[in-house]
Amino acid sequence: MEGKVGLTVADAVDYKGLPADRVKTGGWVPASLILGIEICERLSTMGIAVNLVTYLGGTMHLSSSASANVVTDFMGTSFLLCLLGGFLADTFLGRYKTIIIFASIQTLGTCALALSTKLPQFRPPPCHSLENCKQASGFQMGILYLALYLIAVGTGGLKSSVSGFGTDQFDEKNEEEKTQMAYFFNRFFFFISLGTLMAVTVLVYIQDEVGRSWAYGICSVSMFTAILVLLSGTKRYRYKKSAGSPIVQIFQVIVAAIKKRKMDLPYDSGLLYENSPEVSRIHHTNQFRCLDKAAIVAEGDFEKNSSSSWNPWKLCTVTRVEEVKMMVRLLPIWATTILFWTTYAQMITFSVEQAATMRRTVGGFQIPAGSLTVFFVAAILLSCAVYDSLIIPVWKKWKGTPGFTDLQRIALGLALSALGMAAASLGEVKRLSVARRHPTQTTEPLPISVFILIPQFFLVGSGEAFIYTGQLDFFITRSPKGMKTMSTGLFLTTLSLGFFLSSLLVTVVKNVTGNNGEGGWLANNINNGRLDLFYGLVAALSGVNFAIYLVCAAWYKKDKGKSSDVEMEKC
Repeated sequence: MEGKVGLTVADAVDYKGLPADRVKTGGWVPASLILGIEICERLSTMGIAVNLVTYLGGTMHLSSSASANVVTDFMGTSFLLCLLGGFLADTFLGRYKTIIIFASIQTLGTCALALSTKLPQFRPPPCHSLENCKQASGFQMGILYLALYLIAVGTGGLKSSVSGFGTDQFDEKNEEEKTQMAYFFNRFFFFISLGTLMAVTVLVYIQDEVGRSWAYGICSVSMFTAILVLLSGTKRYRYKKSAGSPIVQIFQVIVAAIKKRKMDLPYDSGLLYENSPEVSRIHHTNQFRCLDKAAIVAEGDFEKNSSSSWNPWKLCTVTRVEEVKMMVRLLPIWATTILFWTTYAQMITFSVEQAATMRRTVGGFQIPAGSLTVFFVAAILLSCAVYDSLIIPVWKKWKGTPGFTDLQRIALGLALSALGMAAASLGEVKRLSVARRHPTQTTEPLPISVFILIPQFFLVGSGEAFIYTGQLDFFITRSPKGMKTMSTGLFLTTLSLGFFLSSLLVTVVKNVTGNNGEGGWLANNINNGRLDLFYGLVAALSGVNFAIYLVCAAWYKKDKGKSSDVEMEKC
């Protein structure tokens, strides 16, 4: 009997709903199938995002600022919809069905995008002169938006569940499988980087030299193939039962606290309601005491003739309230990391537009403007390699800890992004000086090498390597055990809001400095604008944000120090 129990995974079932057999389900084979759909998702999303601005400006004839906002709104929506995907997966569909459904939606979106770039009625006629250049009509932009936001919906739902479904294939209670899970995370990040690398090199080259419809068609075929591969492993996967959405649990605490806002808290916190198992309880803390009112026992909280059945919208346990408090404590760090992704947005919008105006030929081969982001990806991979092989051993020998803490990595990422924007401003000063001395036609490159843009790509890319891993570590390890998915979604919203903030910033700067398209900081033709001042503004905002982050990080560490070690371990 003991042997039979040992061959099953306690908290997982197979495709028939029976206890999952440890030998027949899970492990590296099904996990590798899940990694396959992730690399195709990154290939599609990044292959579209990094080079979309050149299509919007060169083919759809949008201004540089409008093109940048279309890209950042698209990316922002993609990451924001991760919350919706996570909610559906946790509450209704489960991760497997969520991945299949939203991957299909993304495939449909890439097919629509391929058609919209292929058929001439979905784009304006080519420009024969600057005076006779017709912008895309509302119908044409509507078709493009339909395709893009189908992709955004698919990306959001897919991304919210892929990593979680991958980890479901390993049992944390088994030491061997727990070790394999750690390797899965490493490979997962590698596949993300590999997909991005393929997108900014191979796919961007096909877009520029062969045709966009061909490139987007490749995305569609690869996603469809990945879905078939994922379906082939249906009998091999382990499935975890949905435990309910943490978002609902958070709202229950807030609603219960609001309903009892006029009630007085008891003098002894031990009088607050608690029925959670002893091993999973979180001790009461005095911070954010307004939320404690959700745990006050009042008349009508329990069903009649029952002392164990209560309405969670009226009464919550102390542990549930403390879980919400832990999430609230994350918010200052969350807020101060948003601006990093605003700087990241410049690397796939205005920096690509800069590259398109410069000399990009190497040995007779012309590098596509969108492929300059390869230096961004290279910086990420190089920074991770240096950190793992050099910094961690040195830091462990010097400080006794395995590398930087999560807060230190976030700080380093924010500092590098500010330096990257400063470098971008200086590089644009140089580019504009050449543009003024050598006025050219729109299609002619300026006599200046595109490689002067490498510092800004490299600095911001290195910043992402630290801040991405730091944020992921922070939001997963500092959140309650039952809200890990929610905290991952909270992390992804920083990316979303960073892109939306970029769109807002561009719109405000456009309106304040000149909105006629011919002048101002963000002119239709960046050679006539002052993109250097815009980059300088972003660098200044990043510097101020970095200072605020240091204050928030100090507050968080101080607050953490007040909590008992036992409490944090139980979380």
